[in-house]
Amino acid sequence: MKKNAKKKVIDSYRLIVDDVVTDIKIISDPDEFVPIYHMSFPVLKPATEAVLDYVREKLISEMDLRPAEILSPEEMRKTKEKFMKRSLEILKKELPGMKEEEYKTLVGILVHQSLGLGVIEILLQDRNLEEIVVNSSKESIWVYHIKIGWMKTNVRISSETQIYDYASSIGRKVGQQITNLDPLMDAYLTTGDRANATLFPISSNGNTLTIRKFARRPWTITDFIEHNTLSLDVAAFLWLAIQYELNIVIAGGTASGKTSLLNALTCFIPPNQRILSIEDTRELHLPNFLHWVPLTTRPPNPEGKGEVNMLHILINSLRMRPDRILVGEIRRQREAEVLFEAINTGHSVYSTLHSNTAEEAFRRLSNPPIDIPVALLGGLQLIAVMHRDRRKNIRRLLQLAELIPSSGLSEMRVDLNTLYQWIASEDKIIPVAKSYRAMGDIKLYTGMSERDIEKDLEEKKEVLQWMVKNNIKDINLVGKVVSHYYRDPKDVLENMRKGKFKI
Repeated sequence: MKKNAKKKVIDSYRLIVDDVVTDIKIISDPDEFVPIYHMSFPVLKPATEAVLDYVREKLISEMDLRPAEILSPEEMRKTKEKFMKRSLEILKKELPGMKEEEYKTLVGILVHQSLGLGVIEILLQDRNLEEIVVNSSKESIWVYHIKIGWMKTNVRISSETQIYDYASSIGRKVGQQITNLDPLMDAYLTTGDRANATLFPISSNGNTLTIRKFARRPWTITDFIEHNTLSLDVAAFLWLAIQYELNIVIAGGTASGKTSLLNALTCFIPPNQRILSIEDTRELHLPNFLHWVPLTTRPPNPEGKGEVNMLHILINSLRMRPDRILVGEIRRQREAEVLFEAINTGHSVYSTLHSNTAEEAFRRLSNPPIDIPVALLGGLQLIAVMHRDRRKNIRRLLQLAELIPSSGLSEMRVDLNTLYQWIASEDKIIPVAKSYRAMGDIKLYTGMSERDIEKDLEEKKEVLQWMVKNNIKDINLVGKVVSHYYRDPKDVLENMRKGKFKI
């Protein structure tokens, strides 16, 4: 390490959350092995903190927080508004003579401490962060930045009790508990962010809290193309596959972008079809005009009753006349069997799976513990594999492969045909082989010729290019462009070419 090396500011910006102003500086410090996420926010005097404690106790005694107000996001919003209004009235009485912005700052701090997660509320509003991690009260909070990676902050939670209180608060809002008898919790915030908590001594250094942030603006197919995560050819091929109801499993490692890709592909589902999604934690976010029914699982209560698992919902969903079924993740054999039964009874199914390659995904599906019979597995047409290159901090579609069933002399078998492959050395997704199964199924069920399909793909690429060029990134707008195209493709393409198309 060089002597006299100085700290360097990599980035700086300001966050304003509930009128609490926080200046963020990302600092490269020669004495640290990772960048520092430095937060500067208002520092309260002891006398002011004492007044805030008094106001907090007064408000809690005044306000009747019924279960509905805790569990319902809408009621929670109303409660927050009432809390802020009443706290402002009390503060003006207890601390007269302050500026209006100072009152608002104190109200914001009070809301974060009383109804939220303290300083974590500010971190949750930073769109640059993907993960927020509390390892214990003995060390600083860690965050994962979308461009820089892991960073250590300059703040920490004051005590193990405070970490437990935050975890318990998150659990109560979604009907879960974390206790010494049940020291592990997997839940979600009302914003959709996923939360995991563990208690000492399971986590031997102290209580932990891990929050994976839900994208406030979900990635769309336009983002994937613009960031070279997908090539234009692959995006058009997947659009074709979704439109004509081919079944797709999206595989990949942790945080590789599986769910983000699944979410982006839902914009290609025609608006006249009924969509059911089944998840453990709400992560999917479809265009608001689609006929979509989101369903989520529920863990058992402390007495072990009331559980609604994915299998329960999956079986029930088949009685709800779905055209398309989205399943958050394939994990267990019985769920997978029902899912593949749905495929073989004419439903279009899309799901995710933890696997690093198409071959590994196929092995996971066809061997224990999932162990889907090959006869059922043949109903799946495509496996798309997402990859996260940690060295370059980029996400790419690693492979797109199709499953080709064939009947041998003794038993049925399924072969993989890789259609597209990412070449890491060139950072390019290239075509590898011609499609037989997917194109054959489209021809069989639509009557389209190979020339018709090629023309369709070229039109889809033209629409996708138009959306990239015109910066159409909102999920609802992408969905509307696709829906207009379904309604009258010739008119949409003509207007796009003339520069007259408007959403």
